[in-house]
Amino acid sequence: VFAPPEADIYFIYFLQVKQIEKRDSVLTSKQQIDRLLRPGASYFNLNPFEVLQIDPEATDDELKKRFRALSILVHPDKNQDDPDRSQKAFEAVDKAYKLLLDPEQKKRALDVIHAGKEYVEHMVKEKRKQLKKEGKPLDVEEDDPEMFKQAVYKQTMKLFAELEIKRKEREAKEMHERKRAREEEIEAAENAKRQREWQKNFEETRDGRVDSWRNFQAKGKSKEKKNRSFLKPPKVKMEQRE
Repeated sequence: VFAPPEADIYFIYFLQVKQIEKRDSVLTSKQQIDRLLRPGASYFNLNPFEVLQIDPEATDDELKKRFRALSILVHPDKNQDDPDRSQKAFEAVDKAYKLLLDPEQKKRALDVIHAGKEYVEHMVKEKRKQLKKEGKPLDVEEDDPEMFKQAVYKQTMKLFAELEIKRKEREAKEMHERKRAREEEIEAAENAKRQREWQKNFEETRDGRVDSWRNFQAKGKSKEKKNRSFLKPPKVKMEQRE
C-alpha cells in the first residue's frame, strides 16, 4: 500500500487550509459573526489562527491584511442592526490579532498547533504498527488529507482547551490564596486593634482602679476599727457592800 511521504501530507494539508480560507473569506458579515459566536466559541476562539482563518505560516503582512478585512466585516459600525453580537465578534478578532502580534504569545500558539500535528502523526504510526502486527493492510483514515487535517484540527482544539482549563484552575487557585492571605491580614489587623484598645483602656483606668483599691482598703480599716470598738466588753461595776 502506497503511503504519501510526510512532506507531501503537509503540502496537501496546507493546500486544503488555503482552500478553506479562500472559501470562508467570502462569508458575509452575518456569517462571520455567527462563526465567531457559534456554540463552543469560547474554546474555538482560543486558537488565534482559527479566529482569523489564516495559515499559521502566514507572513506579518498577510496577517495584517486579514485582520483589517475581517475586522471591517464584523465591526459594529457595519452591523448596526446587530450591535451587541458584532461587538463581541470584533473583540474576538481584535484579541486574536493582538495575541499574534506578541512574538511570545504567537510562539505559544504555534507550539500548540505543532504539538497537535505531532500527536496525530504519532497516532498514525502507532495505528500502522498495530495493523502490521495483525497482518492487515496499513491503510489508515488519516491517509486522506482531509481526515488528517480534521484530526489535527480536533487535537489542536483539545490542546488549546486543556491549556485554558489549566489556566483558569491556576487563576482560581491564586485568587483563593490571595483571598485567604487578605482575610488573614484583616484578622491580624483586627486582633492588633483590639489589643491596642485593651491596652489603652487598661492604662486609662489604672489610676481609677488604684484609687478604688485604696478607698476600699481605707474603708475596710475604718470598719474594722469600729467593729473592734463595738465588740469591746462593757466595764463591770464593782458592787458596794453595806
